[in-house]
Amino acid sequence: MNPLEQFNEDRQRARETQDPYANLCAFATVDDAGAPQVRTLVLRDVEQRLAVFVNATSPKWQEVANPAVLVFLASLNIQYRLRCTTEAVPDPIVRDSWQLRPETPKRMDWFYFRHGQSSAIASRERLLEEFATLAPPEPLVAPESAKGLFLVPIVIERLDLNQPEGVHDRRRWVRGDGEWVETVLVP
Repeated sequence: MNPLEQFNEDRQRARETQDPYANLCAFATVDDAGAPQVRTLVLRDVEQRLAVFVNATSPKWQEVANPAVLVFLASLNIQYRLRCTTEAVPDPIVRDSWQLRPETPKRMDWFYFRHGQSSAIASRERLLEEFATLAPPEPLVAPESAKGLFLVPIVIERLDLNQPEGVHDRRRWVRGDGEWVETVLVP
């Protein structure tokens, strides 16, 4: 069994139920001090691969080499944990995908040149005042700091909480030599 196919099928079923988490993931990295960092990101399907998009002004950009990704599909009661490597999404794909973003996040990508993502600002009011005066380029295009990463899973765990006898079904797949090796785990 290819766990990525199962993952994609489960996400599609979750989308069909209007699951608000079907297109989100918890993205975990380790910062330069060794502290774990976890954020919620949109998990995208790009050219039949998993991808996330980030701004290079964000601290997470320096931490993205080997992320752990958690996807919980609440409507299905299924959790996935993925350990990944990453590959850069080519800039033309980033630029095209960036155009699909809502207007405010697009403008925020340009705002990050004033204040880097996660930097301190005096107050929320100050943030909103400065954001209101932002004059991004027209037409609105992706800044050079817009980046994308393909996620390349090397380990996938699936936890299915919907078992009739009440004992969860937990499995791990590890990719080696181009093949996925499955192990059943005690939940």
